[in-house]
Amino acid sequence: MSELLNFNYPPEPAVDRVTLFADVILPLPLPKLYTYRIPFEMNDDVSVGVRVIVQFGAKKVLSCIVAEIHENAPAEYQAKYILDVLDDKPIVTAPQLKLFRWIADYYMCTIGEVINAALPSALKLSSESRIQLHPHFNPEEDEIPLAPQEERILFALQQNKALTFTEVGHLLQLKSYHKFIKSLIQKEAIIIFEQVSDKFSPKVVKKVRLSEHFVQEEGMLEELFSQLTAKPKQLDVLLNYLQKVPVHQDIHLNYLGLDKSILTKNPHISASAVDSLIKKGVLEQFDQIISRFPVDHSPKLMPKALSEHQEQAKDEILGLFKEKDTVLLHGVTGSGKTEVYIDLIKHALEGGGQVLYLLPEIALTAQIVTRLIKVFGDKLGIYHSKFSDNERAEVWQGVVSGRFQVVVGVRSAVFLPFHSLSLIVVDEEHEASYKQYDPAPRYNARETALMMAQFQGAKTLLGSATPSIESYYNCKTGRWGLVTMSKRFGEAQLPEIELINVRDEQHRKNMHSHFSGKLLNAIEERLQRQEQVILFQNRRGYAPFISCDECSWIPKCRHCAVSLSYHKYNNELRCHYCGYHERMPHDCPACGATTLKSMGFGTEKVEDELKLMLPNAEIQRMDLDTTKKKNSYQQIIADFESGKTNVLIGTQMVTKGLDFENVSLVGILNADTIINFPDFRAHERAYQLFVQVSGRAGRKGKSGTVLIQTRDPLQPIFRKVHSNDYLSLYEHEIEERMRFGYPPFMRMIKVVVKHEDEKTSENSAIVLAKDLTDRLGRQHVLGPEVPYIFKIRNQFLNEIHIKLPRENTNLRGAKKQIAEAIRDLQLLPDFKGVRVVADVDPV
Repeated sequence: MSELLNFNYPPEPAVDRVTLFADVILPLPLPKLYTYRIPFEMNDDVSVGVRVIVQFGAKKVLSCIVAEIHENAPAEYQAKYILDVLDDKPIVTAPQLKLFRWIADYYMCTIGEVINAALPSALKLSSESRIQLHPHFNPEEDEIPLAPQEERILFALQQNKALTFTEVGHLLQLKSYHKFIKSLIQKEAIIIFEQVSDKFSPKVVKKVRLSEHFVQEEGMLEELFSQLTAKPKQLDVLLNYLQKVPVHQDIHLNYLGLDKSILTKNPHISASAVDSLIKKGVLEQFDQIISRFPVDHSPKLMPKALSEHQEQAKDEILGLFKEKDTVLLHGVTGSGKTEVYIDLIKHALEGGGQVLYLLPEIALTAQIVTRLIKVFGDKLGIYHSKFSDNERAEVWQGVVSGRFQVVVGVRSAVFLPFHSLSLIVVDEEHEASYKQYDPAPRYNARETALMMAQFQGAKTLLGSATPSIESYYNCKTGRWGLVTMSKRFGEAQLPEIELINVRDEQHRKNMHSHFSGKLLNAIEERLQRQEQVILFQNRRGYAPFISCDECSWIPKCRHCAVSLSYHKYNNELRCHYCGYHERMPHDCPACGATTLKSMGFGTEKVEDELKLMLPNAEIQRMDLDTTKKKNSYQQIIADFESGKTNVLIGTQMVTKGLDFENVSLVGILNADTIINFPDFRAHERAYQLFVQVSGRAGRKGKSGTVLIQTRDPLQPIFRKVHSNDYLSLYEHEIEERMRFGYPPFMRMIKVVVKHEDEKTSENSAIVLAKDLTDRLGRQHVLGPEVPYIFKIRNQFLNEIHIKLPRENTNLRGAKKQIAEAIRDLQLLPDFKGVRVVADVDPV
């Protein structure tokens, strides 16, 4: 294959033309861009931001993004030619390219890794390719013009199921054969699989319509009726078609036709009769490309009128936008922040701009999109990982074309190709879900959105009832604007919060499994009043682990240093880090005893036990296990909103911005595991979780109650939650962080060293820490240390923490020193297999 791919174009005619080169971004973790020569005939087609196909190495064929066009040939190697251009217009904008470079620089990764994460899979191509006939291509029926070379390829494919690129080259006796492959793809005669295939495929529906002469020529339709009187099934098809497509009123309606499925799914219509009419030429079948996001022609609803308090907040935000690019909206739960967002989005669209609305969880998009689509209709696009590759590619192209003026999405939506962005809304800005952990780029979507807005001249509105300490600090120091909404919308009041001492309840024998008597009674009381309940437990599965009562054996993951969690529904033990799973044993593998017990409890156990205690209640849970399918979020939320579900049990998913008008009770089953966590953000996170989940109660005028079960009710954090005293939390946290050197006063970079051999991981971390200490100073380097979970996916971990003062630090220079230290470590013979990951601003 290499001799076919490594070809040169024939000598160019002696014409005075400029030789152009393109620096391209390959979707590979390469530290530099790679340069290719642009063939003269492609000079007008290649532009910055388009995808081109190139050969990389001996055999790889890849698509990549053109980053720059110039006249400078590379000195180190001979530039190969670009093989083909995939796009008529750029699919990546200039502000996007600037943002991608910033992400690569700031988060210490390569721009190839950024492109790989940014582009939907359907827009990425690669090689090792085979071609086959398109499943819908029929050479006898599909009359398409073909070049002789294309006919030879199709004939060969009819004899063979598939051909490799090498075989196509041998068949045509040509070096530049790829243009014929591309042409056949465009004619939908072949598909390419494994790689070099443009994976994006439009959504196609099969439609039928009456053959033209039955509509255009007078009397033909009446004659057709008389011909079909002896064939009642075919006559039924014709009558059904004319009922749905009244061509006698407007003959032009026939051109649009009717979805074939509408006819064939009708129980009174014979599918074979439809096919018979097609074969006879009475009906003609055709394909129509449609959007996966159909145009909504229904009348748009006007946004709700803002209350006086909301109107005031909106005016303050617009006023601050005149002076500052970023504003934080600190509004208590239920204050109506979403309605303010909608009004500001409407204001931005009236000015001709685009809007990005970021949310931390897919679960939130299910509820908020329903509200936004009523106002913005088909101007609204949705972008998240539960969508298929083709759906995400269609949203991407809809943003490029300007069809989608508002996009609602989770963190990956920051990569979309906006060209006239005027407003970014980051809802629940405090959420750790905005941070990408693995793989690279390990970016924070909130920080990336701020840079995106800066590059595009847009404004950013951050919103939260419990802002991150860093964001509030930026407001207090005057860097950002601050607007506060301290009252709930309408007549709604903040819920009453009550602590339940689990120790006392156990002493009084008032605990029913993991439910205190008070919580259980409160649930029953709400159900009798036809009200709804949310229960929060921050662990999924049935139990965190199981243990043998006799020998204390605990099953561990084969690949990670963690115990396996028990999932009763599948009767399996599962690792929540690598996905390893095995069947639940009947007896202890260590001692043979049958006394295996589940320890602790997760959402699945809560659901199981509550169904036994409250057999008449409709109970559902929302966690990672129940929301794997594309529309599972929407279904769970729809069931709860409609009242079909009485009790919703969930992990952190239920804490984030959901709005249910009939919820009057929220129960937090185990608050202590959230507070007692070894992290400098533990108290901040605990406060945010407690306040956010509490905010789901009593949102529409009904009084709400929050019951928190704890073994330590004297924890100071509970006083702050009880009084909704964010300022007290902020003042305590900011003082602690200043004293001990944590963000926002310091920048943090976590360097993780990984290797399958424990000793090698440890030794390489020691060597790297010493090098970093020599470069940056002892006061800035902590570690190495073994993390609490020291082995994940068969890799032993060691961590080094780097703290750099926010002021008076050459951050770019420090990152360069860190990158050089990592590179020098990996060049040492003993540590060549060591993997090192730098995580900037870990959360």
